[in-house]
Amino acid sequence: MRSRLCFNLLFSIMLPAAGAVPALADSSAHTGEVSILADRNVTSVRVTASTPELGSLARLAFGAHGAYRLVTADAAYDFNFTQVGPARVQVDITRGASGLPVFSETVDGTSARNALLRAADVAVVHTGKVPRGFFAGKLAFISDRGAGMEIMTSDLFGGDVVGWPGVSQQIIAPRWSPDGRRLIFTSYRNGFPDIYVLDLATRTPTLLVSVQGTNTGGRYSPDGGRIAMVLSGEGNSEIYVSNAQGRMISRLTRNTAVKAGPCWSPDGTRIVFASEPGPQLYVMPAAIGAPASRLSTNISRYCAEPDWCRWDPTKLAFTMGVGRGFQIAIYDFSTGQAKQVSNAPLDAIEPCWLADGRHLIFTAREANRRRLMLLDTETGRATTISPSTLGKCMSASYWIQ
Repeated sequence: MRSRLCFNLLFSIMLPAAGAVPALADSSAHTGEVSILADRNVTSVRVTASTPELGSLARLAFGAHGAYRLVTADAAYDFNFTQVGPARVQVDITRGASGLPVFSETVDGTSARNALLRAADVAVVHTGKVPRGFFAGKLAFISDRGAGMEIMTSDLFGGDVVGWPGVSQQIIAPRWSPDGRRLIFTSYRNGFPDIYVLDLATRTPTLLVSVQGTNTGGRYSPDGGRIAMVLSGEGNSEIYVSNAQGRMISRLTRNTAVKAGPCWSPDGTRIVFASEPGPQLYVMPAAIGAPASRLSTNISRYCAEPDWCRWDPTKLAFTMGVGRGFQIAIYDFSTGQAKQVSNAPLDAIEPCWLADGRHLIFTAREANRRRLMLLDTETGRATTISPSTLGKCMSASYWIQ
């Protein structure tokens, strides 16, 4: 009989229960904010728009970005967003009190919201000295409104929400394919933990891997040609790699330790994962017979749920144990050092990088509440981004073109 134990739960959903902690202050049903460190190296901006809806979204976006501070006067830059079509927005950037033009561009999107967020990314690139923004990305996550889990997709701020029926039941860790056309996840649809792929065009979930034991942790390689996963069909949870169709499965690890959460390096040559004892993080080449080596974070006895930043290969985010709770930490491959980057009065788990390599999404977990938060890893500013109407929200995955 197949075991119903999902080893991925060991390092994520089955983390010790959250204690009684004070909730973050919510200024509305949608957003709330905690600032851990004082803002530094921030740019003051005044944001205006042609419609109240676009203005509200633009201010929400820049208010959550750690490199900007919203003001109503004496701004370093003025950002004005004008809707010029059903899914087209023009952004005009001028410099402070002088009003000198800096840049102007008309941006198309899939909707007015999406065009606004794309235009906001343009403003970030031209004023923040960064190669790209992250506002226009999409999230996939799990929502639980009391009737069972459901996969949802949305923009970064809870708009353009789409539910994906037929994949409810217990769901674990939906993850985007690199082309944004599919989601891979583990579900108990048939009573056991199996790996499925959801085609977003046809809205059809397909069984990908179902072998004896547990099948969890599915994650596409950066080129989309391979899938890393954790299977226990041979008696112990081990890291395996298959092709994109779930075939030609090869076993990479061989030891008795429980393993979970495989994640590819940005170039697809290595895999990081969590393993007992501890757990701790290990890195190995994505090849049969290659040895794994422990990543010496030297920060906590509990390190799990790694996410390797594909926009900055020097950064690895993970969940660390702190006392009786959990927070987000970052390991820097260039220095060999790790540091804690969240410090909110709740459990911070399941980190997921955004496209600028500075911000990330994590799940804020309290006794009876789950929500998605956007974290600036430089200032510690954390902002709630999941709408309360979607209930408990967790396990976010991020994709951007």
